[in-house]
Amino acid sequence: MRIDKYSRQILNENDLCHIFLSDPTVIVKNAIVESPIHNNPELELITPMDSVFPNMISYSELDMNVEDFDIMNQQNWYMPKEYNELDIAKYVLDKCKTDDELQRTGSELILFLERDMFPLLRYCKYLVDMMREHNIVWGVGRGSSVSSYVLYLIGIHRINSIHYDLSIDEFLK
Repeated sequence: MRIDKYSRQILNENDLCHIFLSDPTVIVKNAIVESPIHNNPELELITPMDSVFPNMISYSELDMNVEDFDIMNQQNWYMPKEYNELDIAKYVLDKCKTDDELQRTGSELILFLERDMFPLLRYCKYLVDMMREHNIVWGVGRGSSVSSYVLYLIGIHRINSIHYDLSIDEFLK
């Protein structure tokens, strides 16, 4: 495997064979490959190519500099469509049980919206759901993120910032 100047991993036939032979249950999606797979006999004996390596992308040089590539990718949040379209404000507001929680959540949402951070909140919801689904353990919370009640409602941490009277200003400085 090689890495191009954009930090993309470029695989070749040997890399794909190694991945599959190391774990036949693995499914590789959207792999960038050096060149199309040419009927590799090792793989043909094992399983049809389309089922193992769907959606392979042939490597090509990009017509942009690294900085523009980074900016382009910062706008992409790679998550399922239902999370991209999730009304994150409604989701967290619906989790509130008291007027104090509604006030705090509303105030934080305004701050997140002003900073164009709703895509980040949607991604956090996706991340938490994936960790729960796959029984991945994550910490109870650390640093300034624990001062966000919205992140608490999403499940990023387990520190109720209202209970401990933590100001959101610590997080969104």
